[in-house]
Amino acid sequence: MATQKNKKYFISDSHLGSRAFADSDREREQKLVRFLDSIKDEASDIYFLGDIFDFWYEYNHYVPKGCVRLLGKMAELSDSGINLHFFIGNHDIWTFGYLEKEIGMKVYGAYDIQMLDGKKFFLSHGDMVGYRPFSVHLMQKIFHSKVIQHLYSVIHPSLSMKFGYWWSKNNRLVKHTQESAQYLGEDKEFLVQFAKETLKKDPSIDFFIFGHRHVVLDLLLRDNKRVVYLGDWIDKFSYGEWDGENFELKIYE
Repeated sequence: MATQKNKKYFISDSHLGSRAFADSDREREQKLVRFLDSIKDEASDIYFLGDIFDFWYEYNHYVPKGCVRLLGKMAELSDSGINLHFFIGNHDIWTFGYLEKEIGMKVYGAYDIQMLDGKKFFLSHGDMVGYRPFSVHLMQKIFHSKVIQHLYSVIHPSLSMKFGYWWSKNNRLVKHTQESAQYLGEDKEFLVQFAKETLKKDPSIDFFIFGHRHVVLDLLLRDNKRVVYLGDWIDKFSYGEWDGENFELKIYE
C-alpha cells in the first residue's frame, strides 16, 4: 500500500554557498539533500523559509555557481508532484523567475498566510515583519529597490557575485561574534512580540512559523497559539513537521 503524502515540512537558514562556512558547505548541502530525499514519500509540501542560499542573484543567462545538488533535488521533488514553497530571506532576496520556471517553486515575499488542514499558518522568514531599527529598514529599502537591482545587473558577474559573497560572509561573521543565536526571552524577541500584536488583530491564526533567528523555539501563547523558530541548517539541522493534526520541531541525524 502506497504511503499517504500528506505531511508538510518547514526548513530555513542553510546559508549554502557561505564563504564563512566554506569548510563544511558541501557536507551541509549533501546532508540537506539526504533530508529532502528521506521525506519525499510522505511530503505533500515543503516550505523553504528563507536564507537557503547565503547569496543569490539571477542574471538573464546566469545563476549563482554551486548548490547544484540541492537545485537538482528540488527539481526532482517538484517533478514528482510535491509542492515547493520558497520565501525570500535577507540573504536570498534577488530571485527573478529561475526558481519558479526551472525548479517549479512558488516564491513569496515578506510573508504569507495559509490554511493547512483547517489551521491558519502565518509563514515568513522573519526579517521583514515586526520591529526593525531604522538602519535595517533603510538597508531593506535599498536591497528591495528595483532601480538598485537593475543597476547591480549591469556589473559583470565576476565582480558582482564576488562582492555579494564577501558582503554575506562579513554579515555572518559579525552576527556570530555579536549576536549569537540564543533565545532572548519572550519579552525581547521581536518576532514573538510581533505575533502577539498580530493576534490582537487576527486571533484566528494558529501558528507563526519563522526562520531568521537561528534559534530552535516552539513557544505556546494564549489559546494554544504557537510561535515557532525553525533554527538553522548550519549546526542545528532542525526542521518543522506538520502531519495534519500535530506540529513538531525535529532534528535530522
